[in-house]
Amino acid sequence: MTSTADQVAVVGVGSTPYYFRGASYPQTTTELAGKAILAACEDAGISVKQIDGFAYYSEAGAGYGEKLDTATFMETLGIPEVTFSAALTSGGGGSAGAVGLARAALLAGDATHVVTVMALQQLKQRLGTVFGASAPNPQNSFLQPSGLVGPGHLMSVLTRRHMHLYGTRREAFAEIAMSSRRNALNRPQAQKRTPMSLDDYFAARMIAEPLCLYDFCLETDGAVAVITTTLDRARDLRQKPARVVAAAHGGRRDWGRAFAWYGMKDPDFASSGHGPVARHLYRRAGVGPEDIDVALLYDHFSPMVLMQLEDYGFCPKGEGGPFVESGAIRFEGGSLPVNTHGGQLSEAYIIGMTHVKEAVEQIRGTAVNQVPGAELALATGGPAALPVSGLILGRDQ
Repeated sequence: MTSTADQVAVVGVGSTPYYFRGASYPQTTTELAGKAILAACEDAGISVKQIDGFAYYSEAGAGYGEKLDTATFMETLGIPEVTFSAALTSGGGGSAGAVGLARAALLAGDATHVVTVMALQQLKQRLGTVFGASAPNPQNSFLQPSGLVGPGHLMSVLTRRHMHLYGTRREAFAEIAMSSRRNALNRPQAQKRTPMSLDDYFAARMIAEPLCLYDFCLETDGAVAVITTTLDRARDLRQKPARVVAAAHGGRRDWGRAFAWYGMKDPDFASSGHGPVARHLYRRAGVGPEDIDVALLYDHFSPMVLMQLEDYGFCPKGEGGPFVESGAIRFEGGSLPVNTHGGQLSEAYIIGMTHVKEAVEQIRGTAVNQVPGAELALATGGPAALPVSGLILGRDQ
C-alpha cells in the first residue's frame, strides 16, 4: 500500500430516505443535501461546524434548478468557514473520484473535514431524456434525429456492439439485474424489494433494444453524503476508519464523451471506458483485481456492470458474459460479490453515491449484506463522459 493513501479515511456516511421520482416534494435539493450532511456528521461523531471543505463531482442538483452551492450550505447549516471547495468536471463519472479530490485537499493541509454530497430530484427533468431536452449542437444534432434522446438509447448501441463482438447474451444482463434485486430484498431503504425471476426479466417491456425495463436504473429523489478526514483524526472518532487506499479519475481521449460519441474504435467502443483508470488505481493501491473482496460498480445500465468487470480485470475482455452467467457476482456463492446493496438498479439512483456509502459499510463490517472479512472494497463512478473514476477503500491496519 502507498504511504500517502494510508493517511486519509472516510469517517461518516449519511443519507435521506430514497423517494420515487417527484415524491420528495416539497423538500428542496438543498434541504435533502443538508439532511444527508447532518446524518453523516452524526455518524462520524463530529459537529457540522467542523466541516471546512467540500469536494463535489457535480454542482448541479437535478430537478428544481438548484445548485449544490457551498455558500448556501454554509448559511443553511451554520458552517463558519471553509478553506477548500472544488468539483470534478463530471456527473456520475466523478462519484468515486470526488473522494480522491477530498483526499488531495486533506493531504495538502487545505482542510480538516471534507464532505462529498449528491442530492437528486427528477420531477422537472428526467435524466432519461437529457439528450432530447438539450439545445441543438453538433453532437445533439446527430443524436436527436436518430431517436437517441436519452442515455439508455445511447447505451443500447454500445451493448449491441459488445453482443456482436463477443457473443454476449441477454441472459448475462438478466443475471446482473436479478443479482442486484436479490441483494435489495432485505434492505429497508431499497426502492425495489420484489423478487425477480428470469421469466420476469424477459417479460419486461423493451425500452431500447436490447435493453429492457430491468436493465435501467431507478429514478430516485434523495441525497447521500460522506465525510473524509486524516487518519489520525479518524481514529479518534465514532466509527472504524475506512482508509482511502487509492483513488483515480480520468480516461483516454478515445472514450471522450462516452456513449454520446460514436467515433470510438474497438475495443473501446464496447467498453466502460474504465480500463486506464483501473490501471492507475491498482498501481497506486499496490493491489490487483484478485485482492478486491467486494465491488460496487456503477450500474445505471446493467451492461456497464459487465463491461466494468472486464475493464477492472476480473475477467478477460469479451468474457464478461460467461463470467456473470456463472454466478460469480452473486453475494451468496459468488467469487466476487457485486453491488451488495442492490445498486442503482434496485436500491436507489443517487448518481453513484450509494456505492461509496456501501463500500464504507463493507469495510466497517456493518453492511446489511456483509461480505465476511472484507478488507478491500472497490467503488466506481461512471461510465459517463470523462472523467470516470475508481476508489479503493480498506480496513485500518
